[in-house]
Amino acid sequence: MATLTVFTPTYNRAYVLKQCYDSLCRQTCKDFVWLIVDDGSSDNTKEIVDEWMTQNNGFEIRYVYKKNGGMHTGHNKAYELIDTELNVCIDSDDYMPDDAVELIVDFWNENRDSSYSGIIALDVYKNGQVIGKELPDKKSTTLSGYYENGGQGDKKLIYRTEVINKYPAYPEFEGEKFVPLDYKYLLADQDYELLIMNKPVCVVEYMEDGSSKNMLRQYYRNPKGFAFMRKVHMKYDKGFVRRFKTCVHYVSSSFISGNRHFVKESPRKGMTMLSIPFGFCLYLLVRYNNRERI
Repeated sequence: MATLTVFTPTYNRAYVLKQCYDSLCRQTCKDFVWLIVDDGSSDNTKEIVDEWMTQNNGFEIRYVYKKNGGMHTGHNKAYELIDTELNVCIDSDDYMPDDAVELIVDFWNENRDSSYSGIIALDVYKNGQVIGKELPDKKSTTLSGYYENGGQGDKKLIYRTEVINKYPAYPEFEGEKFVPLDYKYLLADQDYELLIMNKPVCVVEYMEDGSSKNMLRQYYRNPKGFAFMRKVHMKYDKGFVRRFKTCVHYVSSSFISGNRHFVKESPRKGMTMLSIPFGFCLYLLVRYNNRERI
C-alpha cells in the first residue's frame, strides 16, 4: 500500500486539472495514490480522468463522483475513502513540485511519530516565493499556534489519516455549500502538534473562480456554515480581542441566516450580547457588498 494519498476535490475544473496531473507524473517518488473527488462537475472531467487512468503513469488514480455540495463535502468523501497512512489535499488549480512526494515520504520515514498529527509544510507561488512567512525554526507547532505567533499565509497540511478521521465530519447545511476547512484542523490542534518541514510541497495559484477569491460571497451565501465555525472558535480562541471578533462575526452570520436564537446557542452568551451592535453593522456591510445577489 502507498504511504500517501494526494486528494483533489474538483468542480468543473477540467480546463486546469491537467497541470496537477502532469506534476504528479513528474514526481521523483511514486509512493502515492491520487484520489479525485468530483463534486458534481458538468464538464468533461470524468472523460479526461478516464483517459489518464489508462496510461502508464506509475501511480494509482482513483476517481469518485458525487452530488455537488461544496469543498467541505469533497473532503468528507475523501476522508471516507483514504486508506493510506498520510493524506494531503492539492486543490484542482494547484500542483506539486517534482520532488514534493519524495520530500514528504522521506521526512515522515525519518520522523514518524504517533504523538504528532502529521506535517506542516510550505505553499509557494509559481515564482517560488513562499506564501506568507516561512515556518518557525523548531520541531513542531499547532496550526493555530503558528498563526497566533505571527505566522502568515496558506500552508500545506499533511495529516495522518488515523488522526483526521478521529474528528467529526464537516457538517452539511441544507441550501449551503461552504463550511470552513479549519474545523477539523482546529480540533486536531487540541490534541496534537504538526511536525515542521520548511520546504515547499505545493505551488498555489489563486484563480478568479476559487473560494479564496470569493470569500465575501461565500460569507453571505453560507451563513450557517460560518456561524457553526464561529461557535467552534469561541471554545478555543485565546484572548479577549480574538474572542470578541469571533462573536462579532457570529452575530453577523446569524443575522444573515435569520437565526433568532443565536444568543441562546452561543458558547459565550455574555460576549455575544456585547457584540450585537458591531455584528449588526458587519451584517449591513456584508449585505450591502452583496446587494446585487439579494
